[in-house]
Amino acid sequence: MSVTTTGGRHFLQIPGPTNVPDRVLRAMAAPTIDHRGPEFAALGLEVLQAVKPVFGTAQPVVIYPASGTGAWEAALTNTLSPGDRVLAFETGHFATLWQDMATRLGLHVEFVPGDWRHGADPQAARERLDADTAHEIKAVMVVHNETSTGVTSRVPEIRAALDAADHPALLLVDTISSLGSIDYRHDEWGVDVTVAGSQKGLMLPPGLSFNAISEKALQAAKTAGLPRSFWDWQPILAANERGFFPYTPATNLFYALREALIMLDEEGLPNVYARHARHAEATRAAVRGWGLEVLALDEREYSGSLTAILLPQGGADAVREVILREYDMSLGAGLGKLADKVFRIGHLGHFNDLTLAGTLAGVQMGLVRSGVTIDPDGIQAGLERLQRP
Repeated sequence: MSVTTTGGRHFLQIPGPTNVPDRVLRAMAAPTIDHRGPEFAALGLEVLQAVKPVFGTAQPVVIYPASGTGAWEAALTNTLSPGDRVLAFETGHFATLWQDMATRLGLHVEFVPGDWRHGADPQAARERLDADTAHEIKAVMVVHNETSTGVTSRVPEIRAALDAADHPALLLVDTISSLGSIDYRHDEWGVDVTVAGSQKGLMLPPGLSFNAISEKALQAAKTAGLPRSFWDWQPILAANERGFFPYTPATNLFYALREALIMLDEEGLPNVYARHARHAEATRAAVRGWGLEVLALDEREYSGSLTAILLPQGGADAVREVILREYDMSLGAGLGKLADKVFRIGHLGHFNDLTLAGTLAGVQMGLVRSGVTIDPDGIQAGLERLQRP
């Protein structure tokens, strides 16, 4: 598709991959080094330690040269055995994909139905865990921030459901579109495996994925029976003690990760989370000002990473096409059940007030250009929110 506007910079406002800061790009441009040499060992040890605060953990974090899908598979294959029963929640497209993966790996998944407008239901979790008196459920899988819907599940309440039922199941959580954008606490919330990727809140290109691992999960890995080789934590953790990996790591992405972690530390994680929450509030204010509907229905579950906007009559893809062609801005498509019904505005990662203001202006112009009836004062509601701390 040809783009009418060729001057200026492309607005990449999908919910990931996100814009990569110039500092990170420059860091990544370093000469490639020997991944078995002392320089890489020092880099590896530094990054493996520095990444822990972003997860909110003092436990090990394994890094793979893979997408988030690889980290999903690692979480499952290291902790579970063929035929194990797993509890999962239909919160959106990516929760559905994770459930599909678990089924293909030979697990029996109880998939709690959902409407794609709410997060994982803590009460439903409690009821199913209470009923499982034989403790056949070996793991509970939750997508913290569902990238397809802009809904954030209340992970601490899922943990509370496990505790209230006195249930020993592992808690596995996907933070691919929340880590580094929305407050997350692996240790405090009692998560056993946290899954993450590099291309969203961590402000890197795609190519790295992560497992943060509790002591309970490490113990489960000793008896888990699903086949694993590349994903096996044990040889990785052993090599990590000296800063190395048992495979060829994505060396230049480690330079990028180190720089991104420095940037997050400079801003301070509480400030990072507050910035994302503020931009999300401004986006929702604009959406409502236009007279449109935010897909997420429960204000406790609003996402700080992205906002999905519902067009009940469909035509969301046509709006996205107009915005790309006329204003050189990419927005996220509706996925799965939401295809052509929603478009998604990503407001995560390397992002500031002026970037959001430009994004909202582009969306408003695109909606008008597409013939969608909106209130043209809608953008002002977003800007007014941005003008407050």
